[in-house]
Amino acid sequence: QVQLVESGGGLVQAGGSLRLSCAASARLFSFKAMGWYRQAPGKQRELFSTISSPGRTNYADSVKGRFTISRDSAKNTLYLQMNSLKPEDTAVYYCHVDAWDLDYWGQGTQVTVSS
Repeated sequence: QVQLVESGGGLVQAGGSLRLSCAASARLFSFKAMGWYRQAPGKQRELFSTISSPGRTNYADSVKGRFTISRDSAKNTLYLQMNSLKPEDTAVYYCHVDAWDLDYWGQGTQVTVSS
């Protein structure tokens, strides 16, 4: 069983930056895609960014131009660089790995953006 451990969340002022990390406990030799979800209070969990095995990235319009998804295969780690943060970005952020027949989830990390 692969474990995903998230880190990097916290409190930041509007316009600031934050970098989230998602470290896997074991090497992922085969997967379809990795991604980031977020869930704000009273709202559904939403997928806003993905990166495929070949490295193709995808972003929701709400974060395009501000967030960057990346991975370091040697470190078994997924990253999310968040710039120009807005109060509406406040949510619990979850990393996810689609391993074809299995799904792996991080424990979630709180990101709070103050105005």
